[in-house]
Amino acid sequence: MNAQNRRRIFVIAVGLIVLIAVGYGFLPKPVAVETAKAARGPLRVTVEEEGRTRVKDRFVVSAPVAGHLRRITLDVGDAVRQGDGVASLAPLGSTVIYPRSRAEAEAAVAAAKAALTAAQEKAHAAGADAQYARERWVRMQKLAADGYISRDDRDQAESENQKAEANRLSAEAAVAAAQADLEQALSVQRYAAAGENNDIREAVIVHAPVSGTVLKLHRQSAGVVNSGEPLLDIGNPASLEVKAEVLSADAVKLRKGMSVLFERWGGDRPLEGRVLTIEPAGFTKISSLGVEEQRVNVIVDFTSPVAVWQRLGDGYRLDATFIVWEGRDVLQVPASALFRRGEGWALFTVADRRAKLVDVEVGRRSGLAAEIVKGIAEGALVVTNPDDTIRDGAKVKVR
Repeated sequence: MNAQNRRRIFVIAVGLIVLIAVGYGFLPKPVAVETAKAARGPLRVTVEEEGRTRVKDRFVVSAPVAGHLRRITLDVGDAVRQGDGVASLAPLGSTVIYPRSRAEAEAAVAAAKAALTAAQEKAHAAGADAQYARERWVRMQKLAADGYISRDDRDQAESENQKAEANRLSAEAAVAAAQADLEQALSVQRYAAAGENNDIREAVIVHAPVSGTVLKLHRQSAGVVNSGEPLLDIGNPASLEVKAEVLSADAVKLRKGMSVLFERWGGDRPLEGRVLTIEPAGFTKISSLGVEEQRVNVIVDFTSPVAVWQRLGDGYRLDATFIVWEGRDVLQVPASALFRRGEGWALFTVADRRAKLVDVEVGRRSGLAAEIVKGIAEGALVVTNPDDTIRDGAKVKVR
């Protein structure tokens, strides 16, 4: 074979290789996918929320009257019995007398003394009138008995005697009132805040309404408190329940008596409980992302033995898992394999290295898995997290 023929064969061979390479480059490449098998197993539909423990019967002890609170000697965790004194309220102290107030108080004392003197003089005059009227009445009785005066004169003398006696009694009462006014005026100076006559002889003792443990001290140091101001909380920490704030959309799925699991509470195993109350009224709460949410308080009671959760206290955090539905033998696939197709659901299965679009009927769904009622059989290989590059009949390569 001469050189020209060899060159021609070489050029043809190179051209064929280039054409084959270009053709291969335009061939569709398999799409790399992740898969999982449809399998039967237990499936649990839950609602998860954060909960906090609280004492069932919490008693807030408040100040019955305004007064000066003496320092509370109790500490959080101390045990108290019903009827024990937990706080003491002394009367409020007097106010400070400023120079103008002191001058006004001294003037009030002088006026009260003058009024007392006037009342005493009026009492003396009334006493003298009463003495004269009484002696005249005695004389008029003797004259009437001897027939020297008429019966009308005797009755008039008796009336004047009674009137004079009433005036005497009224004058004496006025003296007592003036004396009381003087004492009142003197008390402003006598019991001033800077005075020395501030003995506190009376105190109101606040008693524990029930036997229990001090849960919280709202106020411990001495100081002035208003009527109704909370002082301390008392309750039994061995009687706990859990309050969980559930989204209103999830609260409608719950029912009284539903099972609840408590996790991440600090123990080695989850605690068990049951729904005690679903409050009928919701409230608005701002989430950590600044979104308004409608939430409902759900109260849960522990069903695990007390010895298991006795280390919990009031206000402890835990995660509450409400079991809405539970099945033991359920055909399920990862929830990430499903996507909407029209009004229903669909997924991709893998057979002979090709993807196949299958419409399925979905039942219950949890956060990570979904029940398949109809469409695929157990053991089918499904594509998880499908994207737009996958089409029905496309070649796929399992990662």
